[in-house]
Amino acid sequence: MMTPRNRPPRGLFITLEGTEGCGKSTQAKLLGEHLRNQGYDTVETREPGGTPLAEKIRSLLLDRADEPVAPETEAFLVLAARRQHVAQVIEPALARGSIVLCDRFIDSTLAYQGYARGLDIATLERLNRLAAHALMPDLTLVFDLPVSTGLARRRSAAELNRLDRESLRFHRSVRTGFLDLAKRHPTRIKVLSARASKETVAHAVARVVTPMLGHIRRGVDHNRPAASRPSPQKSQARHAIR
Repeated sequence: MMTPRNRPPRGLFITLEGTEGCGKSTQAKLLGEHLRNQGYDTVETREPGGTPLAEKIRSLLLDRADEPVAPETEAFLVLAARRQHVAQVIEPALARGSIVLCDRFIDSTLAYQGYARGLDIATLERLNRLAAHALMPDLTLVFDLPVSTGLARRRSAAELNRLDRESLRFHRSVRTGFLDLAKRHPTRIKVLSARASKETVAHAVARVVTPMLGHIRRGVDHNRPAASRPSPQKSQARHAIR
């Protein structure tokens, strides 16, 4: 029977948030590489998505269909995908002691479906507690960028999804939502400027994340004989379905 003393430490849950085109997906990749180079086991995933079922829901949400999507429908789809994702990917990874990097999570629901769509924030928070099994990130990084700059980046892409085509007012409301949430939760949510080069932003990310790594077990088990220890370079990056 595993006792509290020898139980593996819980992992670390880091979410990356921001408006369209802010570069958070690039920063998630760079952060994952940085952590693996230090010997940490990472799980890199995204929302909506992260499991086969949740990825199907993602396709429904982002599809440029002619049928209008009610704000409540959008929220319920996001929450359904989240429940599956948390149960199948995030909670098991944290129980193993991995560092989970998630491209969007609860704060996106509040910013998009709450601030921008106008759904009640308190109701969304209650529904999120159910969908996420009360799980909250240990750290949330919000990459802040003027909306016009981010949309120009996104709209230069070959394909645009349904949210990319929303109005400037909609996306400004999303940005306002993220910044308001950061004011409400200053300990958990850190706002980083996304205007600089990706390398400069990555250095800023590392400065914020590093102090939180003290309790996380690296890939090397120092209680094992040196000859049988795995190399830090073999630390895994488990990617969710993409």
